[in-house]
Amino acid sequence: MQPKVVLAGGTGFIGNYFKQQFIKKGYDVKIIARRSPAITWNDQEALIEALENAELVINLAGKSVNCRYHEKNKKEIITSRTGTTKLLGDAIKKCVNPPELWINSSTATIYRHAEDRPMTEENGEIGSGFSVDVATKWEKAFFRFSLPHTRQVALRIAIVLGPNGGVITPYKNLVSYGLGGIQGNGNQMFSWIHVEDLFQITQFLKKEKQLTGVFNCSSPNPIPNHHLMRALRQHLNRPIGLPAPAPLLELGAIFLRTETELILKSRWALPKRLVDAGYVFQYATIEQTIEDIL
Repeated sequence: MQPKVVLAGGTGFIGNYFKQQFIKKGYDVKIIARRSPAITWNDQEALIEALENAELVINLAGKSVNCRYHEKNKKEIITSRTGTTKLLGDAIKKCVNPPELWINSSTATIYRHAEDRPMTEENGEIGSGFSVDVATKWEKAFFRFSLPHTRQVALRIAIVLGPNGGVITPYKNLVSYGLGGIQGNGNQMFSWIHVEDLFQITQFLKKEKQLTGVFNCSSPNPIPNHHLMRALRQHLNRPIGLPAPAPLLELGAIFLRTETELILKSRWALPKRLVDAGYVFQYATIEQTIEDIL
């Protein structure tokens, strides 16, 4: 019998990558999204049918945070995460043969701005502000469910880098136009993960059946912003890049309809639980990652 996987919110950059990888592995891939031809969120009967006898379900759903944080967008960012998580949990509870594993997205942004020390699952300090509020509500909605036959794992995902999408495109454009200098003071830490490692982590967690709870999903070698920009300049043969001080970024963010937090927050997350459990990263350094992607 063909194994089945359910990808919720599976139409974005990460979802499309995961879909292709699962198809290569011989899986029947069911996609849940807002619009058909995917299974839609308001069709509970179809949700239950998709989840029935699935090996695992991976929830990637959520409105992009690459927008201005006004009240309408804030509400959509939160409800697109907590609401879909509740719909999945409710559907799993109604399955006769529910998925063995439910992997739900979370975010490494849950930790405070950190330039002084790294954050692990055990000793990480939860921050404050809107983005942290989103993350804590998201995880609370997930762990509110107690499912006797379904193991639950939340992935605190760092910035995902990969071919054909994600944040690598705007960074590449900045460098190509000679604007690839430091952003802000350049000391803010950049935690990232290659999309292939993110996929392999889901396979690792599927195999290691004793693992539950929260996991940081980020390279074990986070770097400061000035290191990231230098690595990009070197790869793209742009020896010079104009810096972008914080006030200039604030102005630019208004025109680009985004928030400077995405660039200026110091995310310093370490994947301690994954490394301790034996996961080995394929793309452990930013140089390996950029070389593969670009």
